[in-house]
Amino acid sequence: MLIGLDFDNTIVCYDHLFHRVAVERDLIPATTPATKHAVRECLRTSGQDGEWTELQGIVYGPRITDAVLFPGVKEFLAQCREACVQVTIISHKTRYPYRGERHDLHAAAHTFLEAHGFFTSDTGLSPESVYLELTLPDKLAKIGLLGCAAFVDDLPELLAEPAFPAGVRKVLFDAVGAHPTTPEYIRVTSWNECYTMLTDEEVLA
Repeated sequence: MLIGLDFDNTIVCYDHLFHRVAVERDLIPATTPATKHAVRECLRTSGQDGEWTELQGIVYGPRITDAVLFPGVKEFLAQCREACVQVTIISHKTRYPYRGERHDLHAAAHTFLEAHGFFTSDTGLSPESVYLELTLPDKLAKIGLLGCAAFVDDLPELLAEPAFPAGVRKVLFDAVGAHPTTPEYIRVTSWNECYTMLTDEEVLA
């Protein structure tokens, strides 16, 4: 049994970090709500699309050490390990930012995971169980190739991709309740709810 997890905005929460870095760089008013979505919309509506792209490279690169985990994710991993369920991380992430300084985003992600103790016996994860794919098609292919029973992602559009592997349970991680419930996927708002749902759906049976 294998459960796949996305990385950015599913395991790692960047809301306050995006806001903090954007304010530090005088890109947005400090009164902008401290969410990734609000920061992105503020920049885009003011014609700063390029700055938004560069901001992502900074946040996902050298400033990722200031990001935080979504509550309960490590407990979720420990529960899966206790239940003898394997977990893997599969993310779509370019190696370097499209704009700005040339930071290695893959190395930054691994550094974050190691710093937060993900490669310990309690989680069941290792560097070899983390796949950072360069393209979206590669990510979808990896989900299918590894034979995931379920995949947890924060993007409903990814779960709706025609190329999403058949037979894989689709789980939308929606911590702020931004998306509606649909028959296309199971929506959860916390990692505790995610584990309970996977148990109730007998995915973890």
